Amino acid sequence: MTNNDAFHIYDTTLRDGAQQEGLNLSVHDKLAIARHLDDLGVGFIEGGWPGANPKDTEFFARAKKELQLKNATFVAFGATRRPNVKAADDALLGALRDSGAPAVTLVAKSYDRHVDLALKTTLDENLEMIRDSITHLRAEGQRVFLDAEHFFDGYRSNRAYAIEVVRVAAESGADVIALCDTNGGMLPDELSQVVHDVLQASSARLGIHCHNDTGCAVANSMAAVAAGATHVQGTLNGYGERTGNADLVTIIANLELKKDKLVLPPNALRESFRISHAVAEITNINPSARQPYVGVSAFAHKAGLHASAIKIDPSLYQHEDPESVGNDMRMLVSDMAGRASIEMKSQELGVDLGGDRELVGRIVDRVKEMESRGFTFEAADASFELLLHEEINGSRASFFTIDHWLTSVERNADGSIITKAEVTVTAQGKELICTGAGNGPVNAFDNALRSGLQQLYPELAALELTDYKVRILEGRLGTGAVTRVLVETSDGKGEWNTIGVHENVIAASAMALEDAVTYGLLRQGRKPE
Repeated sequence: MTNNDAFHIYDTTLRDGAQQEGLNLSVHDKLAIARHLDDLGVGFIEGGWPGANPKDTEFFARAKKELQLKNATFVAFGATRRPNVKAADDALLGALRDSGAPAVTLVAKSYDRHVDLALKTTLDENLEMIRDSITHLRAEGQRVFLDAEHFFDGYRSNRAYAIEVVRVAAESGADVIALCDTNGGMLPDELSQVVHDVLQASSARLGIHCHNDTGCAVANSMAAVAAGATHVQGTLNGYGERTGNADLVTIIANLELKKDKLVLPPNALRESFRISHAVAEITNINPSARQPYVGVSAFAHKAGLHASAIKIDPSLYQHEDPESVGNDMRMLVSDMAGRASIEMKSQELGVDLGGDRELVGRIVDRVKEMESRGFTFEAADASFELLLHEEINGSRASFFTIDHWLTSVERNADGSIITKAEVTVTAQGKELICTGAGNGPVNAFDNALRSGLQQLYPELAALELTDYKVRILEGRLGTGAVTRVLVETSDGKGEWNTIGVHENVIAASAMALEDAVTYGLLRQGRKPE
């Protein structure tokens, strides 16, 4: 791992970000996002709260076996011990010990009112809880960070006590004490003064954790860094409860591009756009077009005055080069092609385009046309790889042709629902009529297709549909809404993602499933017909 310990980029998407309304991450989702975060080069990934819920416990168990991080360190999140219980005897602290995470972040009360009303204990006992918990985990060999919850409210209420929380935590062995604007009510000038004061009074290493309730989470984080904080927490795309957490993508770009502070591995910032959008697909939350740096409109120009100036020098109407974050400048009257992104992604997938400019241009045009219809390949690498091979070879890799399909849903008198599918395919010169049932039309279609094809391709028995996401896209230029389907498939050795787009959700699903099975057969070493 290449961890920059002088300055920490600490991601809490998988824990704090997952508290956003409408965001529900499976263990599989969390593993996929963790891979993207590691590719971005963050220093720490907070995986969740093991012991508090089964999902997070499973995540840490699987992460230990399935993930080999290049840049990041996994962090387990939890609370200090309970009042009047020894740290060694506290079950939740035990879960943090047993998680296998090399680092732990403990949340502790720093607001005297919370100690009284929420913990229902004394101020001295709260300090002892902090001291005992940190000392115990350090003795067990784990690195410890402390989140000082509601710190700024606590500072206003009882400055001396809030600072004492920081001092005790540092004295007990916490590497960093993150000052948390838990309610998100701070403004940059006020926050900067508090951080400066706490640094002077405690000599502790400070971090910052901001929420966006005033719309200032990023600005507050930057103000804290300017005041001396060397550890910044946030979430990808600003996910989080209420109005969200500080957007880590924006913070990182601000630090690297505006402050010349290199906080990621070399050239990792150029992956920001790709990773931001790939994670948005996994979360199934529409990315904000106007998100700083990585929104699709972040470098889009419409005004004629702007366009004429940009022809002379793009910097006249752009604060940064969009390529610095992997984005593209767009003229809304004529979109510009993204040759570089196509070539880089192809290299990543192990597909050699041979420097063929005509081929790359053809792929760019096709991707642009498909994206205009609702396709997105950021979270569908397998479908994109199939497209590349089709353009290179002049024909699509094919093991079968779907000739006809039919799905039906019946409701019985007892209220039970029966879903069936019939799929007619041609494969190896044979016509197969495949049938299947499932808990829904897509599941039934998948079961029918694979069960029928297994007669000719027994290796399909190893395939399993592991995730399925549907997004209804807004219509464009008066056209009707279309449906985008993302399918994740596994063969027990790896996972891949495919996409389908159509006005009909079953048709879109059929497209994604056809790609999934085709790619699965290629992975097994089958040669197309």
